[in-house]
Amino acid sequence: MSSDKKSSDKKTADKKPDGFNMPSPGTLDLLLTRRSGSAKAMQAPGPSKTQLTDILQAGARAPDHGKLFPWRFIVFEGKGRERAGDILAEVLEAEGERARYIAEERGRFLRAPVVIGVISSARELHKVPVWEQELSAGAVCQNILIAATALGFVANWLTEWYAFHPAVKEKLGLKPGERVAGFIYIGTAKEALEERPRPEMEKIVSRF
Repeated sequence: MSSDKKSSDKKTADKKPDGFNMPSPGTLDLLLTRRSGSAKAMQAPGPSKTQLTDILQAGARAPDHGKLFPWRFIVFEGKGRERAGDILAEVLEAEGERARYIAEERGRFLRAPVVIGVISSARELHKVPVWEQELSAGAVCQNILIAATALGFVANWLTEWYAFHPAVKEKLGLKPGERVAGFIYIGTAKEALEERPRPEMEKIVSRF
């Protein structure tokens, strides 16, 4: 048997049929070392148009019982971040907040080059429980974090007050019943990320 034939046979044997996963040690390394970075410590550049598309597509591949797609995205970039900040300022002005606080909140979305709002749009009265649909939105947020990190960016999953304020939600275009699962800030880290305390596995793992 020629060396070319042996090589061809080995490639065929190593290749799994479509639909099977190949081992990916690099993915496991990323999961074991991923860290969030403070939105306050981000800077440009952020994801390119192509990279952002990949990040969103990765987010949309989250587990989704029933294939309901019970979530959607709002992307804040460029002038859109300023318009979002204007909404926060407008809401706070109407509530009589201090000028200094209003100015700070006006710049809230400017902390990172790109912010992705993950909106949970769970369906009531469906055979798939609302809780499972909301968990799917959380999985979307985690996928986005992983994808952004894999591309070399730093990311932070936040909610903060504006995620829950009825007036802000309405002005951002959320429909009745929709909720903010998270605002994912994505950019380039200004400084090295510090490790944070992690759980002791023996305290959180049990076997039945």
